[in-house]
This record gives sequence, structure tokens and C-alpha cells, in this order.
Amino acid sequence: MAEFDLTARNCQYLDRHLTFPLLEFLLSKDIYDRNILLKYILDILSKTNMIDYTLDIRKRLNLEDQLPDELSQKRITVLAKLKELQNEVNPLMKCMDELKNRDTMKDSKQLMNVLQQEFNFDADIIDSVYKLAKYLYECGNYLDSISYLYICLMAMQPTDKNYLNVLWGKLAAEILTLNWGTALDDLNRLRDYIDNHNFTNIQVLQQRTWLIHWSVLVFFNHAKGRDLIIEMFLYKPLYLNAIQTMCPHILRYLATAVIINRSRRNALKDLIKVIQQESYTYKDPITEFLEHLYVNFDFEGARMKLHECQTVILNDFFIIGCLNEFVENARLMIFETFCRIHQCITIGMLADKLNMKTDEAECWIVNLIRNARLDAKIDSKLGHVVMGTQPLSPYQQLVEKIDSLSVRSEALTVLVERKNKAKNQDGSDNNWKYY
Repeated sequence: MAEFDLTARNCQYLDRHLTFPLLEFLLSKDIYDRNILLKYILDILSKTNMIDYTLDIRKRLNLEDQLPDELSQKRITVLAKLKELQNEVNPLMKCMDELKNRDTMKDSKQLMNVLQQEFNFDADIIDSVYKLAKYLYECGNYLDSISYLYICLMAMQPTDKNYLNVLWGKLAAEILTLNWGTALDDLNRLRDYIDNHNFTNIQVLQQRTWLIHWSVLVFFNHAKGRDLIIEMFLYKPLYLNAIQTMCPHILRYLATAVIINRSRRNALKDLIKVIQQESYTYKDPITEFLEHLYVNFDFEGARMKLHECQTVILNDFFIIGCLNEFVENARLMIFETFCRIHQCITIGMLADKLNMKTDEAECWIVNLIRNARLDAKIDSKLGHVVMGTQPLSPYQQLVEKIDSLSVRSEALTVLVERKNKAKNQDGSDNNWKYY
């Protein structure tokens, strides 16, 4: 399974706090050595102020009896620094509480003017708010950090040196507190800033690559994420280019979104083109499943890849929640493609293609027919599924007849022209010979 694990690639483009859920997930899967992973987490924690989490990891490594003095001292230092930053910010918090007209909270310029005029407010205090928000975040206190980051967004101008960091910090904190609705709003705000800011080509490519990875966390947890990930990754050329240039492994998540989203089957053709273009740089069972099914029409290969896909999804933090939907929709895609080629199918053969038992496959088809998603009949005696044909509407019949007449008329015209040309050539040859 380590061959298909993308954790190392994904963590390159995530904030260190966002990597902790991924690494904890890996610990439960026994893909890698447990102690090596725990030591890696401990090393990352040394760059944060998360003392309690550090103690927990040390306990899991059986190191609780060897508590270093610097860790105890670090706790004292962190608490003292936190109190110092809070004291610096207290004047601002009192001003915010005293503001009578809350409409000023919606406009950053107006808010700053009111604070300066009415409360003799020092604008430099916003830097202290930013420092406090960041410090709380490093301590793992994401909820309180969000409150101060929100104040920063209200009071800061987009030209502020810390504005971009505030956008990234707010998005990370919302993800870590599982506030998916707000996280999507922050994601859109950050994307607009990146797309419209004057970055260099390399900088904007790096920013988009980071945003792509963070957005996967949001899209697979938000109700509208399945549509939004397709729109952003497949139909926004700037982000598709970033994926192809920097992180083709993201195609796993794009392919998963297309497979589980029945309303976006029209995206399959465009996705498969991209998968074929990038097959030399990246492929995994999920992308290969689509290639086998829609490029090679290799049903046996698709069946085997579907089995591998289940293992991949079970061990991928981003998409493990989609497992049942993925399997159901992948089977339906195999079935629909198979039915385009065969009108009469044995249930046993179909069960084999879908990695199902015969009885299970028959029940699955019965449910499809019952839910009006399949025009077919089951012959239980022969063990066959007989595909029906949809009757054409009068309008469709008329269009088809007109098309047929048009083709036949064109063929007759070509034939007449060819005969006339041949007759004229024969006449010319005879005249030549006569003279």
C-alpha cells in the first residue's frame, strides 16, 4: 500500500498543523513503522507550542519517564508569552466592545477611522493582534485564533504585509475546527486574492499549488464540494495547469470526484484526456480504472483495478469517506459501458465484472430497474439480463428520417456526378480517337 500512499506528497504543501490529522490516520493503518511515524510527529511538534500533544506522543513512545527539563521550561515560557500578547491586545478588545455602531465592523477603513478618532487608537496594535492569533494557532488553540484572525481581516487592508498570512491562517484554523461552510468562504477569498495579486509567475504557481491541496480537505467535506472541485481543478485552466505542472497526483482526487458525482458525467471525457496526457508522470488504480474502462474497454482490467481502488481509498485520508459511493458508482459505470456493447448479458458474467456474487449482482440489478435507472428485464430461468431500447419520440424519429434522407440524397448526388463525369471522359476519348 505504501506504493500508492500520497501522504508524503500532500504534506509538502500543507501547514504542519494540517499534517497531524493525516499522520494520525496513517498510524491507524499500519502502513509504516509505528515508532518511526511517532518520532516524525514529535519532530514536527518541536516546531510548535503544543505541549500537551507533545507529552501524549512521548507517552505513546514510552518516553514519559524521560521528560526533558526544556519541555517544562517551554510550557512556562509559552504561558508567559501568551499573557504578554493578550495584555497588548486588551485595549483594542475594550474599544471593540465599546463601539456602538456595529455597521463600522463591516468596513475596514471606516473601522480604523472610528477607532482612531473616538478611542485614540494606535494602528500598530493590529500587528499585536496578528501575533496573538498566530501564537494561539501554534499552541493548538484554533477557536480563539479564529476570533483574532477575524479582527485582523476587518482591520487590515489587502496591501498589509500580513494580510496574505492572515488569509492562510484563517483557512487552516477553520479546516482544523471542521467549519466547512466558513472554510469554503475563506478558500474563495484566498483564491481571489491569489488570482488578482501581483505575484511573480513562480510565486503564483506555488500559491495555487498550496491552495489546491488545502482545498481538497474542504471539497470532500462540504456538501457542494463534489461540484466545486470539478469546476476548479478541471475547468479553471490556471489551476489545471498548476496540477499538471506541480502536482499531477491530485488527479486521484479529481477522478474520485467525477466518479462519485453522477450529475457530472459530462466531465468524464475532459478528465480522461487529462489523465492520458499525464499518464507518463502519474498513475494509480483510480486513474487506471477510468483508462481501462473508457479508453481500452478492458472490462477485466477495470474489474481488477476496482478491487485495488477500494484498498487505495481505505488508506487515503482525503477520500476514505467516499468508499461506498465510489464502489457503487464505479460498478454502475462498468455496467453501463458493458451494456452499450451487449444487449443480452448473463448475470454470472456481470457479477464477475462487478466483483460481486451472482445473487448479489441480481439484487443490485433489480434495484436499478426498480428505481427506473435501468431499462432492462431479468430472465431468472436463463439467468440473463435483457437490455431494453428506449422508444424514440415522434420528433426524434422525424429528425432521424431527415438525416437518413439527407445522407442518401448526398450519396445519390455524388453517384450521378461520378457517372456524368465518366460519360464525358468517354466522349472526349472517342472524339480524340476519331480525329
